Amino acid sequence: MNEEIFYATFRELGARYRKRELSPVEVTHALLARIERLDPVLHAFVTLTADRALADARAAEEALGRGDGRALLGIPVAHKDIYLTRGIRTTGGSALLADWIPEDDATCVRRWREAGTVLLGKLITHEFAFGIQLPGHRFPPARNPWNLDHIPGGSSSGSGAALAAGLVSGATGSDTGGSIRGPAAFCGLVGLKPTYGRVSRAGVLTLSWTLDHTGPMARTVEDCAYLLQAMAGHDPADPASSRAPVDDYLAPLARDIRGVRIGVPRAYFFEGIDPEIERAFEEALETLRRLGAEVRDVQIPSLHATHSFLLILMAEAFAYHERDIREHPEFYGDVLRERILAGALVTAAEYTQAQRIRAQICRETADVLRDVDVLVTPTTLKPATPFTVAQDPDVGFPKSNMPPFNLTGLPTLALPCGFSSSGLPLSLQLSGRPFEEGTVLRVGHAYEQATAWHTRRPPL
Repeated sequence: MNEEIFYATFRELGARYRKRELSPVEVTHALLARIERLDPVLHAFVTLTADRALADARAAEEALGRGDGRALLGIPVAHKDIYLTRGIRTTGGSALLADWIPEDDATCVRRWREAGTVLLGKLITHEFAFGIQLPGHRFPPARNPWNLDHIPGGSSSGSGAALAAGLVSGATGSDTGGSIRGPAAFCGLVGLKPTYGRVSRAGVLTLSWTLDHTGPMARTVEDCAYLLQAMAGHDPADPASSRAPVDDYLAPLARDIRGVRIGVPRAYFFEGIDPEIERAFEEALETLRRLGAEVRDVQIPSLHATHSFLLILMAEAFAYHERDIREHPEFYGDVLRERILAGALVTAAEYTQAQRIRAQICRETADVLRDVDVLVTPTTLKPATPFTVAQDPDVGFPKSNMPPFNLTGLPTLALPCGFSSSGLPLSLQLSGRPFEEGTVLRVGHAYEQATAWHTRRPPL
């Protein structure tokens, strides 16, 4: 099969399906063969669901024959292995859940299934989605298709690797401190952390109740918009789920960005930045200006107090895992066990103060977003690091540009904006007002269409 199929957009696949030039069954067979060839090296999949995929593909083919017009019909996807899947094991990357087969689907899994997607399987994650997957854990770590010696980001590492390698067309991720946007940045993809409460977390293993977000990952902004359209909306099973109406996320993509006000918060987001990322970022700003956007510098003073993020994360992670880690510490990897137990040392006073700081960051960010429509920053401070560096115990929790938008819960998009001299992807981060995913997607799409970064493919 033509190699182009593995990197086709949803729109391209759908058009070829409806012209009878291609069928979901043909695409599924081709992807299963590609997974069989490449995944022994990439380690993106935990569980491959070949029989289920072919059954889904046949059902999609029959629906197409009846004139079914669903946009995601026959689109091949996979889910991060913290999303519950009925009848299919969900490990969470953990020995504790090694053989667990849920009886129900996560809400997002069900919604994508109802949209007609083809489920290829479950994708590797760091243990309980806490950090970056490294050698020595229960499952071999996913490899970055752009350079196998480098990490693909975490914790949605399998999602990043599978998408970049053309093994799937769309994938779920989760984002507590950047776990959608980090793999998107390191693997040259598009990843969207929606507004907190926009997408249901029901049936997704918890890391932090107040920081966790669920969202889509794909290779283009438009494909992310399609996936978000299918998964967004109120869910009574998620206490944090919002009742705010779901917008049409595809319509804004047809509009240009003339007059859109872009704010650049340079303090904090550029401290320790790699020079190549800074150059790519400034070039991206020039592109946005040429497209008609108004770009200005802005200030969010309290961002330097993002230690509040770690205190909240550690305390909530311990609260969630307390019973299991006390009863079965042997089922937790050494790194994760240390991180979880460190959360027991966070006092109530420290947690409360952290939430007060968080509220201040939210207020300051909201004030800035009254005067601008979108905030633009580099997604990461460095390109993907080698495994040898990432597994250094002295690295700990390095400074990151992504957690501020988990603290605020704002919709935030990562998309490619260049490559390093060593051939690693670089990434742009766009954030907007609550529930204005459409604006963020609109700006991202305009930038994407004016550049060609998203069309590059790793040397597989």
